[in-house]
Amino acid sequence: MYRLYSWEHSYFSGKVRAYLRFKQRMGALGPGFEDILATPDLLAGLLARKSGSGAVPQLEAPDGTWVQDSSEILDACEAAHPDWPIVPDAVSRPRQHLAAYLIELLADEWLVVPAFWQRWFFSENGREPSHRAFNEQQWGAFLAAGQDGHARRAAGAGFFEAAFGISDTRRHPKGVYAGLVHLGCDARTERAWQASQHRLLGLLEAHFARHDFVLGGRPSLADFGLLGPLYAHLYRDAVAGFALRTHFPLVTEWVERTNGEGALNARTFGQKLYSLGADGELVARPASSDGAEWLADDAIAPTLEPILATFFGEMWPVLVRARDALREFVAGPDHARGGELPGKTFFATPGFEALQTGDGALTHAFEIGGIAARRMVVPYQFWMLGRIERALAPSLADPAARRSLGAWLGGFQGGEALFDLDGFLEGCRVRKEEARLWSE
Repeated sequence: MYRLYSWEHSYFSGKVRAYLRFKQRMGALGPGFEDILATPDLLAGLLARKSGSGAVPQLEAPDGTWVQDSSEILDACEAAHPDWPIVPDAVSRPRQHLAAYLIELLADEWLVVPAFWQRWFFSENGREPSHRAFNEQQWGAFLAAGQDGHARRAAGAGFFEAAFGISDTRRHPKGVYAGLVHLGCDARTERAWQASQHRLLGLLEAHFARHDFVLGGRPSLADFGLLGPLYAHLYRDAVAGFALRTHFPLVTEWVERTNGEGALNARTFGQKLYSLGADGELVARPASSDGAEWLADDAIAPTLEPILATFFGEMWPVLVRARDALREFVAGPDHARGGELPGKTFFATPGFEALQTGDGALTHAFEIGGIAARRMVVPYQFWMLGRIERALAPSLADPAARRSLGAWLGGFQGGEALFDLDGFLEGCRVRKEEARLWSE
């Protein structure tokens, strides 16, 4: 079997776990998978030794291959098990194909900021309401697995103090609290990030009133990407979870449906709804909207367009600024072409702190909610854009698919730039080897 090493409270573990459940439920994952709690001894003694990283999630394939990154895990499984694909065809469905990748990028690398803020703001000293106790419990569940509840809570509390300095987060941010500052979320901007998240949740609420999944009636890469921030940080965490259920009940239902466990009311994909026939027999029909398929004719639902506009309106300008800073750094005297770059972390990479904080060479100006601020460059995002470039190639090589994309992308500010990702990435391409990143 595949072995997924994960935590329930992990952002990217939720993305991968739901995907594997979907593929297994549809009989498209070969031998299936086992979900294994990544305890500290497994992190240090197995994961770090096999992949070079102690980050989760990680997947061990039946042939002994290890994959560490969530996007690479999905790519590897799709290549090995192509039945029930999660990405629409690049030639016959070019708009849906690209939309799936763009929403994954938005979820992975933009929504991570307000999602992390929600968890850790409501864990600070003196917050009311607070989910600090729940957070101690869920972190202690892997830190002190097998011990009693008091020991698990104590392990979580001790780790928060040692790693995050949780008693003094505002004056001396450390760990994830420092990471939020590095990503441009501080006392000046945090409410703007929260407002951005609330706007997007409102758009998703409107979309899921009409369609069960992002592209219609069947899950895609976009759904599993969005589940990262929405499951672990907004659905499970106590304060954020109450707010999600209270204000966004249809998004809550989608989380349960996409997570694919114990979601009878939420109409998990593959589930049937039944009515009675003339003789009292059960008559089945798909439970999902849109005939349990992606929308026909490569259609993008009108309710999805504003969500994609969020990518182009909020995230794309930040990627442009980050691209300029990364390109200048790679070409400058402080970096040798082909040298190592900061890794994928939620805070400045050790060894690169001077570059990724303050006015360092790997920081850039940006704006959120009309507030000017500064944040670190995240080179991993340019690896993700290179992945999108490769995925787009069949669409751009087909005249009809290219025309369809052009007509559609022209409706978004900056959308045409995706036709020339080669030029956009010139001078700042990123190569990935396991968990480490290098300039090309």
